[in-house]
Amino acid sequence: MEQILEVTDLYKSFDIAGSRKKVQAINGVSFTLNRGETLGLVGESGSGKTTVGRCLLGLEAPTAGSVEFQGMTLSRKVNVRSPRLRGKIQLVFQEPAESLDPRFRIVESIEEPMKAAGMPRTEREGRIDEVMRRVNLPRRILDYYPASLSAGQQQRVGIARALATGPALIVLDEPTSALDPTARAEIIELLMAIQQETGTSYLFISHDLSAVHHVSHRIAVMYLGMIVEQGPASVIFSAPHHPYSMGLLSSVLLPDPEIRRKATLSLAGEIPSPINLPDACFLASRCPFATDQCRATMPPREEIGPGHFVHCFHHEEAARADQPSDTFEEFQAVAQRVLGITDRRDEAQPGDAVRLHSVDRP
Repeated sequence: MEQILEVTDLYKSFDIAGSRKKVQAINGVSFTLNRGETLGLVGESGSGKTTVGRCLLGLEAPTAGSVEFQGMTLSRKVNVRSPRLRGKIQLVFQEPAESLDPRFRIVESIEEPMKAAGMPRTEREGRIDEVMRRVNLPRRILDYYPASLSAGQQQRVGIARALATGPALIVLDEPTSALDPTARAEIIELLMAIQQETGTSYLFISHDLSAVHHVSHRIAVMYLGMIVEQGPASVIFSAPHHPYSMGLLSSVLLPDPEIRRKATLSLAGEIPSPINLPDACFLASRCPFATDQCRATMPPREEIGPGHFVHCFHHEEAARADQPSDTFEEFQAVAQRVLGITDRRDEAQPGDAVRLHSVDRP
């Protein structure tokens, strides 16, 4: 499978006004992304997920590390604003209403990135029709303003705008958190259908672990700016090996009282400050498996299975303490039945045509 993105030892720190100290937002993040693949980036608030996405887009300059996209190393001089890369990486924002200019008609919002990419007017008109079809919105709303649309329709417009330049990668920053459950399910299904039709890769950033499980091929779990565990979605959700991953999954409250994941691990204690992080394991002060080794040394990245990486000295002991679970698969099956959506991850390969359902029309 073609690899389009490689992030290696990415660091990002922010200066604190009036102080020599810095906030360590990203700490040695490394991952790859293939064409037509979705990587789910999860973690609690403040873990650095959005900062990773902003560094990929060139909205923030990394302090150290490298980002290679389609064979080109991104830097201050070569980024998403460069002619060779313009329009190849796009972003879908968390708040659809705030991401659309209220003074622009929908057609103007969708056309804007195409103008920036230097696309001729005749080509832009055909492209607008194409992306409107892909997000399943009628052409008549092109003359509407954002305030005339529902939140779900606004997010579809945001996705159409991201697709307009034919990107190879879309960074989706909490794209469903502001939507109601039905609109959320429709947007997730839409994203998966578009990916199978176009082969676009996604970096899916979200707190909603049920949505991440449904849409992602692989999962990267972040804690204090560091990816502590990374692997296939089915493995991470059913048999995690890092204590933080276990605690994160145990804390999820699924919206079905009859489906519960047995809480196998509780992380007590204070979270270290990102201003003064320890040189050892960041989780040692909260982890029930921590030993003196954890409090003295940072665990190296270890591959414990095909594509499954973990930073933990005691991952085997932690895995034995956890019980394999199919809770998320069970909930996903119930959600698909109730909301009338389908799991498309294994139905087709990137590039296969997928029919889009007619939903959420004005």
